[in-house]
Amino acid sequence: MKKPLDLPAIQTELSRAKLDGWLFYDHHHRDAIAYRVLGVEPALVTRRWYYFIPSAGEPSKLVHRIERGNLEGLPGMLQEYSSWQEQNECLAAMLHGVKRVAMQYSPSNAIPYVGLVDAGTVERVRSLGVEVVTSADLVQLFEARWSAEQLASHLEAGKTVHEGVRRGFEAVRRAILAGKTIREYDVAHEIMRLFESRGLTTEGEPLIVAVNANCSNPHYAPAAGNSSPIRRGDLVLLDLFAKCNRPGAVYFDITWMGFVGEEPPAKFAEIFEVVRAARDAAIAKVESSVHAGQPLQGFEVDDAARGVIAGKGYGQYFTHRTGHSIGEDVHGNGANMDNFETHDERSVIPRTCFSIEPGVYLPDFGVRSEVNVYVEERSARVTGEIQQEIVPILAASA
Repeated sequence: MKKPLDLPAIQTELSRAKLDGWLFYDHHHRDAIAYRVLGVEPALVTRRWYYFIPSAGEPSKLVHRIERGNLEGLPGMLQEYSSWQEQNECLAAMLHGVKRVAMQYSPSNAIPYVGLVDAGTVERVRSLGVEVVTSADLVQLFEARWSAEQLASHLEAGKTVHEGVRRGFEAVRRAILAGKTIREYDVAHEIMRLFESRGLTTEGEPLIVAVNANCSNPHYAPAAGNSSPIRRGDLVLLDLFAKCNRPGAVYFDITWMGFVGEEPPAKFAEIFEVVRAARDAAIAKVESSVHAGQPLQGFEVDDAARGVIAGKGYGQYFTHRTGHSIGEDVHGNGANMDNFETHDERSVIPRTCFSIEPGVYLPDFGVRSEVNVYVEERSARVTGEIQQEIVPILAASA
């Protein structure tokens, strides 16, 4: 079940941000954020609808007459339209006297997760003399913060995801010692069987099991007919993510490295140490800032990790942001730890979770280490196990 609309809390935040309101709009289910924040899910959206929450007073809704039930259940005065002229007139009436509204818009599309309203609709609202600002901070407050139940679901999923790491490395170990061929896809399939048996889902997204040069493709995923064999001497990357298969559950998302042998060679160990140091610098930045009550923005966390890797001479090989928001989608709608792909100025706020996953991707192999960090009012913590060295898959104690 969706969380119900929290109108008083939204209006409090609108007043605090000195906004006249938050204007929601959708056509053909383009804006998943709107449905989660509003707590509705119309079955058919072939015509445009608008929902306006003012900073004070009663909301208003505008729907097409042939889809008049689309915002049913939400509070507010209902207006209906049929023609485009009538739609424009009703929208102008809805926003009469309004000067500044938030929409799912991002200047220069800096935060594409939030930039969901088409440019034409933004132009139309502006033509009414209304300033449109990004709803990014509001979205984080009402879409990215977790409930106690969601945190519990994350920790529950995490136990099985970590077991999946051990299961994956053990599958490689068994096959190698038995002299059998095992491929990346075989390992991913074995782990997915575990997840499904424990009630976890990846919502159809393939797990990442990669060896050697494939580890240097951050979004590589093996397929049944296109998968590399795993042999002695190979470096293995497992990027595993899943959530409990129930409404409202949130993801757990980690990456671990293993070596098919008794002891990783120096070239692998050296790069892992660089990545580990970058990961730990980012974690320390979050923990110290939150503990001290200091404001922290997503880009600052990226800077902490990227500075370590650049300082070791591998900056050009760290080709993605340091981390992403985690929620009901594996890539959530809170602040990302990013000053590379975007300059994310959103604040890191309590009750949100994100990954920290720096990597170095060389031509013949890549290394990534990923943890999840959950932030509370004056503390932050890694929610799972933290890898300290490459797992020696064939070692007796592995």
